[in-house]
Amino acid sequence: MKFLAIALLVSLTYTTYAQDAVLVFSRTKGYRHASIGAGKVALMKMGQENKFRVDTTEDANMFTYDNLKKYKAVIFLSTTGDVLDSLQQIAFEKYIKKGGGYVGIHAAADTEYKWPWYNELCGAYFLSHPKQQDAEVEVIDKKHPSTKDLPDRWKRFDEWYSYKSIVAGPTVLAKLDEKTYTGGANGDNHPIAWYRKFDGGRSFYTGMGHTDASYVDPLFVGHLLGGVKWAMGKAK
Repeated sequence: MKFLAIALLVSLTYTTYAQDAVLVFSRTKGYRHASIGAGKVALMKMGQENKFRVDTTEDANMFTYDNLKKYKAVIFLSTTGDVLDSLQQIAFEKYIKKGGGYVGIHAAADTEYKWPWYNELCGAYFLSHPKQQDAEVEVIDKKHPSTKDLPDRWKRFDEWYSYKSIVAGPTVLAKLDEKTYTGGANGDNHPIAWYRKFDGGRSFYTGMGHTDASYVDPLFVGHLLGGVKWAMGKAK
């Protein structure tokens, strides 16, 4: 009986650590979004329902290559400011170059303004936003798992970012129609979600997700799940 119990424990331990995993990183050195808590809950639920482990942290010391290589993707959940030091940045770059995945949610674009490689990875930096309001998202690429179930025109309430330092390379999945709300600063070409293969790894970003309500909205959760799966390499 004793040996059976030990064997069972070993089996359960192996199953736990053999399971695909993502790391949710939500450290903030600037504005802190109240929805971070709701985002963590939604991502943990997503992992349970889709058979991947979700670890959460605000400890930048987790950013060593030996630790990061345990994860299929690292999710920057509304991070802000300079959240990694130079050695941690090097470790994260190595992780991506070795085939890792990155998911940026909302204020991930309000992060690491002095790190040009991160600008390329994320795809843009935050510029400004007006008051929270309804707007229409134009879904322009429905072949990606993050957008395949979305309506062509998606009306929703959020905090709508405009961007600067928008890099060439990412495939835009959805754009904001600035005619449907007030205060946009990118004009007719206003990307709000995109993806790319970058520097050996995979990058997905969505500018939505400011509100708690986003993380219980089936359309947004499905959008995010598709992006996470793609960044993990589990979806084409």
